[in-house]
Amino acid sequence: MDAPVIVVGAGPAGMMLAGELRLAGVAVVVLERLERRTGESRGLGFTTRTLETFDQRGLLARFGEIERSTQGHFGGIPLDFGVLDDACQAAKTVPQSVTETHLEEWATSLGADIRRGHEVLSVRDDGEGVDVEVRGPDGTDTLRAGWLVGCDGGRSTVRKAVGFDFPGTAATMEMFLADIKGIELKPRMIGETLPGGMVMVGPLPGGTTRIVVCERGTPPRRRESPPSFEEVAAAWQRLTGEDISAAEPVWVSAFGDAARQVTEYRRGRVLLAGDAAHIHLPAGGQGMNTGIQDAVNLGWKLASVVLGRAPLSLLDTYHAERHPVGRRLLMNTRAQGLLFLSGAEVQPLRDSLRELMAYEDVARHLAAMVTGLEITYDVGRGSHPLLGRRMPRLELTGADGRPTSSTELLRPARGVLLDLADNPRLRQRAAAWAERVDTVTARPRETPAGGDGPYGTTALLIRPDGYVAWAAPGSHHDLPMALERWFGTP
Repeated sequence: MDAPVIVVGAGPAGMMLAGELRLAGVAVVVLERLERRTGESRGLGFTTRTLETFDQRGLLARFGEIERSTQGHFGGIPLDFGVLDDACQAAKTVPQSVTETHLEEWATSLGADIRRGHEVLSVRDDGEGVDVEVRGPDGTDTLRAGWLVGCDGGRSTVRKAVGFDFPGTAATMEMFLADIKGIELKPRMIGETLPGGMVMVGPLPGGTTRIVVCERGTPPRRRESPPSFEEVAAAWQRLTGEDISAAEPVWVSAFGDAARQVTEYRRGRVLLAGDAAHIHLPAGGQGMNTGIQDAVNLGWKLASVVLGRAPLSLLDTYHAERHPVGRRLLMNTRAQGLLFLSGAEVQPLRDSLRELMAYEDVARHLAAMVTGLEITYDVGRGSHPLLGRRMPRLELTGADGRPTSSTELLRPARGVLLDLADNPRLRQRAAAWAERVDTVTARPRETPAGGDGPYGTTALLIRPDGYVAWAAPGSHHDLPMALERWFGTP
């Protein structure tokens, strides 16, 4: 066995997964076809959910000062994320290349074995392990792992080799994306709909400008190399009348509006995450963020199975929890594409939706959808409002009098049993899981009226991915049952 887990793809999802596995003590090899990072900006910024995830792993400091904003859009119609609780903010203009760099440095610092210039040729799952044929700098070799995770993008070799079903709709048009320098354009941050299509303009660090060009009626093409900047400039001029041919192209790419999702996120000992599992129109930068969240959901579960702490059934919850998220991702990005990229025939629908979005309930619903704040997992019946939802940051004072927070307690990527009522009986019942779950006695620094903690809570069981699996009062299951479900038999 060359590694308990092999991850294919060193993008954001693959690097996040590698880091999560290493935090749990699982050895991981990452195979990446490219010899070096491309440096291409690609996806920009993070949603609130990703900001929270990076914070709970102590990663935010690596990014330095991050520009944040509550301003977003749905299909080109302005949408204020500030309608959500806690003034939901997203990080703006952080290039994907920067994200990939920091995640790779983090995963490497934890001991992940990242092998660049290694292309996967074939995959064979024999039920006991997975053989991966790889072509690398020293020739072709076969590696064996207990588990294989494909994080290798929309054209995933792993997905194709294993035969995952990937239904959906093919691309109907081609769009251009370019980062350029040496020219000034008026900002079109959420895009501008024009008679022949749509254009978008936004500033990037270092004097670079991001443009997106969607010209209606352009058939999709299967390209083996990026389009020329001349193609991009010509399309831009046809749509806007502006000549940008003198600009210096930093990076040029083409993409389409295909929407597909695998029918299962695990087949035997092979799993998929990120774009390997779902492709869609890049509306609002949701793809990279969803892929990172896939990895965080999967990492601790796969580690628990590899270490023999949990049964295979725990991995079933990866598909059960993340497949519906991917399905809604495709639904909302397709809806946004129809609103944004269609012609004048859709204008009445745009106008109607704009009126509806003036109602706070509608704005909250759409904002929660595109930020991931609506996500609720099935962790069992109960009345507590946090059950199955992500634990919000809670400032705490520990039993030793030192300040901490629910976010900081999740840094080691372990389960956390938060005892908010100094209950020795609770701690005794959880003692058998001490190797897997940290029991912390603390009190909120600001206790809401009428209770010992948030929502009158006396205790919370938080999974390593930050989601609440049990709460007291408010859960129908007792604590040992919840601990065994998520952390195995002690």
